[in-house]
Amino acid sequence: MNSHTFRMPAAVLLATGAVALLTAPPAFATGGGATGGEGKAGAVVLRAGLDVGLLNTVHVPLKTTLNEVSAPATAEKTALTVTLDGVEGNKPVSVLRADVATSKATADKTRAEAEVNLAKASVHVPGLPLLSLVEVEKVTSKAVCEAGKKPVAGANVLGTVTALGKKVTLSAGGPTKVEVPGVGRIDLELSGTETTSTTAAAAALRLKIAVNPLNLNVAKVDGEIVLAEAHCESPAGAAPPAAPPANPDIKPQTATGTGAGSVTSGGTTGTTGANLAETGGGSLTPYVAGGALTLLAIGGGALLLTRRGRAS
Repeated sequence: MNSHTFRMPAAVLLATGAVALLTAPPAFATGGGATGGEGKAGAVVLRAGLDVGLLNTVHVPLKTTLNEVSAPATAEKTALTVTLDGVEGNKPVSVLRADVATSKATADKTRAEAEVNLAKASVHVPGLPLLSLVEVEKVTSKAVCEAGKKPVAGANVLGTVTALGKKVTLSAGGPTKVEVPGVGRIDLELSGTETTSTTAAAAALRLKIAVNPLNLNVAKVDGEIVLAEAHCESPAGAAPPAAPPANPDIKPQTATGTGAGSVTSGGTTGTTGANLAETGGGSLTPYVAGGALTLLAIGGGALLLTRRGRAS
């Protein structure tokens, strides 16, 4: 099983403040498209921003992510541990364990896409090593931004969900609240998605946490965890195809002939045949020729009569 371990000394908090929130909230769409070239996409399996309060009043920030990628990239890790000074005897705290935990992001000049898949996963927080904060069978999210099309986003939580040892039914109408006396409270929010004309984002499950385990030197844990987050931004979009150039300034042409071929208006080619041998003659040529012969005969007759008259 792959793992990733972080160590965060308690002294860090003394310099940064008592409450550690998410470095950045899940990247829901904010409008605006890519200024040019390829689109953008990113995905993360788990994002946590917690404040861990110890019994000696020291506060330790826990900010971490699992399988966070930006296009183009793919990540596959199924475990995440965090070591916090002064917590659980300075032993690694298993934040996430899963059978499947993958994130993938791709982007080019026509399409940007991000996808997260999480299966058989359990989330833990410091001070509650034996009790899972939440257990899920399958969680997915996906965001697709394609040039020239409306972005789409979707998220799903499939199968049973257990929070603080209780099976819960999640509702799209609002957060589901789970409270266990002496342990704490969780608000679970299902399938948040948002799209604009150029961006899309989805977060399958969001947990707001306030637990007070009073165990292993941990007095309370507050903050937020997001599971299966995906977001994308559309490419600038390919330029529309150029209109075909207008024909040169050629005036329509018409022609008649005695053969079987013809020439269409505005064209430069016609059918082959008798037309190729034409020298400009039209359909009136026979009549003109006949008239000329008639005039020639009349002229010849007049000349003959004149010569006879002179001879007499």
